[in-house]
Amino acid sequence: MKADIHPEYDYVVFNDLASGEKFLTRSTVKSQKTIEWEDGTTYPVVDVEISSASHPFYTGKQRIMDSAGRVEKFKNRYAKFGSKN
Repeated sequence: MKADIHPEYDYVVFNDLASGEKFLTRSTVKSQKTIEWEDGTTYPVVDVEISSASHPFYTGKQRIMDSAGRVEKFKNRYAKFGSKN
């Protein structure tokens, strides 16, 4: 590796605003905000809107869409499209 061309890779806390979960991991992201972690060490913290703790794909709490209602709306809207009146 060349010296002085790579970003600094260090510990960062990611704070999920939707669920309140906090994750300590390593990243190259920078932040001015800091937080004291469970081990007593202060780390930079980055607020994120969604993470694996709150994303429906990972939690299994997906919303069920009303696909039948959508199909009916589509058929009603375009029922006369292409007809020769």
